[in-house]
Amino acid sequence: MNPGQVKLLGICRAAVLVCVCGLNLQCYAQDQQANQPAQAPPSATAETESKPLIQSVAGERGAEHPGTSDDSSSRDKNQSKTATPDAPEESATVERSVKVQSPSRSDFNQDIYYRNKLEFALDAGYLPINIPFPFNVFEGDPYDLYPLRYTLVPVVVSIRWHIDNVGSRWIFRGNWDMTASFSATAIPRGAETHYFSYDMGVRRNFVRRNSRIAPYTDMRLGLGIIDAKGPLGVYYAQGQNYTFTANLGAGVRYNFNPRYGISAGLNWMHISNNNLSAPEYSNYGINVYGPQFGLNVQLGHGRRHASE
Repeated sequence: MNPGQVKLLGICRAAVLVCVCGLNLQCYAQDQQANQPAQAPPSATAETESKPLIQSVAGERGAEHPGTSDDSSSRDKNQSKTATPDAPEESATVERSVKVQSPSRSDFNQDIYYRNKLEFALDAGYLPINIPFPFNVFEGDPYDLYPLRYTLVPVVVSIRWHIDNVGSRWIFRGNWDMTASFSATAIPRGAETHYFSYDMGVRRNFVRRNSRIAPYTDMRLGLGIIDAKGPLGVYYAQGQNYTFTANLGAGVRYNFNPRYGISAGLNWMHISNNNLSAPEYSNYGINVYGPQFGLNVQLGHGRRHASE
């Protein structure tokens, strides 16, 4: 074997040895990789490693050019400012729409019957039906009618003060008002001719939700002056001029709007001197009832919603 062949054989042996070593190293690397736990992808690692580098570069640039960072930050602030105004406008629009869709008042009668409302009322009645005094049974007197019959025509001017708002439930829902009244009564049938009185009382208004019709009951007590004919010798007439009066009524009221309303009902009226004229003159009294009609007008301004 010449020297050239020996050299070629040595080269081939070295190449084979290198290939074997390379294969062994590759197998070892694969085994090591299989045994290691899963790691984050190279892209994420590269990104996280590149961030400090970018920040450091940005800091160096900012140090070299101070106005650049300020301009970029102001530009970011301006962009954020221009991007956010839509949100408040949208929320304000939603709030306005909610206010429009949900009214603050679900019952219009709250504008008619409310605390401290003042009203002027004018009522007129025609009371031709005579009855015995309803409370005779409690006084031990016979429940009889006297031979002398009366017809009264009262005209009543009143100021009504609503003392509370609409309250309670079911058929009792409503409010109360207090009434101060002056009454002038003509007597077309009977011994006397006229009667004047001052009365005070209360009324209960039964208010249904969103209904223009409201039933009511009322009671008034007062003092009055009558031109008594008993001292003049007229039988079954009134025994003295100074008298007491009582009124009980019930009816319905119809409201056109918060300012104007009308009413219609029945009213019982009693006049007597409570036996102050006895024993010289008997106390017969007057007890009549009949229809009564009225007009109600609000005084002053309506309810102020802003102060509620």
